[in-house]
Amino acid sequence: MRIGDNDLDIKINKTRKFLEAGHKVKVMLLYRGRENAHKELGFALFDRITEKLQDVASIDQPAQLSGRNLTITYRRSSNAKN
Repeated sequence: MRIGDNDLDIKINKTRKFLEAGHKVKVMLLYRGRENAHKELGFALFDRITEKLQDVASIDQPAQLSGRNLTITYRRSSNAKN
C-alpha cells in the first residue's frame, strides 16, 4: 500500500505487457498492522491502477477484501489495440 510512484509505474508496465500477451493479471495487496484501519487507501490505489490500465484492460473480477488481502483481476479489454 505504501508503494512509490516509480515502483508503481514499473509494476503497471509489467502488467501491461502481460495483458497485451493475452494473459489475465491478478493484483494483490496485503494489509499490515495499522494499514487495516485504512482499507479505503487500498481501494484508492486500485482505482489509480485501473485508470492507468484503462486503454488495454478491463476489470474481470472487481476488488474483493478477504481478511488482510485485497485483490482485483484484470483481463485484456476487447477494444485494446493490438
